[in-house]
Amino acid sequence: AIECFKGATAIVVPRTRFAPVKKCNDLLLLRSDAYACVNSVPVLAEGVSAAPSVSLDSKKYKLVQQLEANLIGGSAPSLKSCSSLTVKGDVRLSSKNVFVGNVTIKNESDEPKTLPPGRYENTTIDLTAAPGLGALKVSTLKTQPIDGQKPGTSGLRKKTAVFTEGKYLHNFVQATFDALKSTGADLECQTLLIGGDGRYYNDTAINIITKIALANGIRRVWVAKDGLASTPAVSALIREGGPQWKKVFGAFILTASHNPGGPSEDFGIKYNCENGGPAPEKLTNAIYKNTTTITSIKMCEGCPDIDPTVLGETVIEARDGSRRVSVEVVDGVAAHVDLLRTVFDLGAIKALLDRPDFSICFDAMHGVTGPYAKALFCDVLGQPQSCLINAVPKDDFGGHHADPNLTYAVDLTKKMGVDRLGQPVGSAQGVPSLGAASDGDGDRNMILGTQFFVTPSDSLAILAAHADCIPFFAAQGGIKAVARSMPTSGAVDRVAQAKNLALFETPTGWKFFGNLMDSKALFGGTDYTPFLCGEESFGTGSDHVREKDGLWAVLAWLQILAAHNAPGKPLVTVESIVKDHWATYGRNYYCRYDYEGVDKPKAQAMFAAMTSATEDNTGRVVQGNTIATADVFEYLDPVDGSISKNQGIRFLMEDGSRVIFRLSGTAGSGATGRMYI
Repeated sequence: AIECFKGATAIVVPRTRFAPVKKCNDLLLLRSDAYACVNSVPVLAEGVSAAPSVSLDSKKYKLVQQLEANLIGGSAPSLKSCSSLTVKGDVRLSSKNVFVGNVTIKNESDEPKTLPPGRYENTTIDLTAAPGLGALKVSTLKTQPIDGQKPGTSGLRKKTAVFTEGKYLHNFVQATFDALKSTGADLECQTLLIGGDGRYYNDTAINIITKIALANGIRRVWVAKDGLASTPAVSALIREGGPQWKKVFGAFILTASHNPGGPSEDFGIKYNCENGGPAPEKLTNAIYKNTTTITSIKMCEGCPDIDPTVLGETVIEARDGSRRVSVEVVDGVAAHVDLLRTVFDLGAIKALLDRPDFSICFDAMHGVTGPYAKALFCDVLGQPQSCLINAVPKDDFGGHHADPNLTYAVDLTKKMGVDRLGQPVGSAQGVPSLGAASDGDGDRNMILGTQFFVTPSDSLAILAAHADCIPFFAAQGGIKAVARSMPTSGAVDRVAQAKNLALFETPTGWKFFGNLMDSKALFGGTDYTPFLCGEESFGTGSDHVREKDGLWAVLAWLQILAAHNAPGKPLVTVESIVKDHWATYGRNYYCRYDYEGVDKPKAQAMFAAMTSATEDNTGRVVQGNTIATADVFEYLDPVDGSISKNQGIRFLMEDGSRVIFRLSGTAGSGATGRMYI
């Protein structure tokens, strides 16, 4: 190429003046102690007169990833006294290997072999017959991209049969680890957490993920006992669990949330990051991109399956002693319950629950929350187990749809004396004072009083209005900000205006709330905590974790009731608190219609037609209602500057009312169209 330039001259630059990196041979040499960095320039280390010659196996060390995989702890061996190093085959090296003179290492076996620590001088070492990794041997499984692995607002959800076929789950998990590695995340020195809502295929998936995790360099895995960990509990374990050296860097949550479970129903998986919240869009986009190009999966196929029913640690050691990993079954309940103890005044709540004129009924809907509710209401607050219904987790949720709303929580609504529209039925005699339900993975909630239904939008507004009743907020000077998803009614807006609170309207998805909570801690921005947020889809929470939290919401209502019920005074009910709120702030009416399992292409075509007509619809009068603005909701995140487009079609009326249409990202199959009024 030089001859193409007139008058060009070649100049010989000796290796003493620069360090070229064309192959992994050069990279290993540069990373060794044969070189030092002086004023940001790599130069031969003191006492090294000439760079050693390095020849690595061209097939086993062709890519940087292959070199990284064969450097134990990421550190290169000592080469400062080495003249030449030749490696033939798959050999794992470390900083505890010191090479002097001319050294050759061979491995003609079909698995990596580890060179033991020590000094090797003018010698040839044959590792072919040496002990290998045994159960920790990494197999490289061939695969190919599978369509449809783009995570939605709450992870990846499909029919169980899709996840169990071929390498569908394997691909997504490997794509996630590859995405994490590309961000520079330290997977080796921290802990991966795995848990789920106990639905069908949970235990099998846990072992698949564990074996892929170990093959990708993770040394410590926590598995929730019985495979059960509610979504908010996972967030708590990430944020609060273990000493610093066992810090959890992230978690796989095996859940399809409120969707039905079982062999013919839905399964799901989502990844939560080190802040305890759902993976941000940047990471989920990277995961999805990887699923479209994936060709191989790393897996320790020889590792024994873990029994999640038995607490304790299983240590697995390589036969050659080069690697040691730990898989520990941990209590997924205690950390969350302990965190809730610090948020609420459980003594005051217990005094309320012990009143002869007060009773509670909690419906776990055969989801993951059953063990948590038993630990909290029975073991801590001393209530009889009869206050719980459907509290035993089942892999098909008892054949029911574990979604805490008036349509599906029929056992609770019957007990609380309301119909599927929330209207009172029958007699109020014997109906509990407070009824509550949570969904499959424990992050949603429904609140009922005696023959009285509290809408999620009203619940959020009332919690905001009475936030100072909750010690977690009061001790920090009260809440600073509230947020709601765009389809949620504006009830909380009225409270925010009256109390001069910062207010945010976000797309549906808890990750948007998480950004606001971590504005200062992770982004160096405004501190919005203490923070309260919620969605119309029966999700409420605060910055105590980075997920919505069903049990938290129930305790928040109990705390408010406890504050309004002085000993010896007549009982102040849920209904009276709600009606007092309406009298103070006004009432926002709200309803939602779900059209489930509709044809996805046709639903997308309908939404495309509405989108294209937004300009024409603006200013139209429909049955006496003027559409002030028709648009497609777009969110500019005030924390990280990201833009989320196509978050729902809005018809904003002149009188302040709204009609909203969204295609839900939480359906396991087909499409779910939602209309909000």
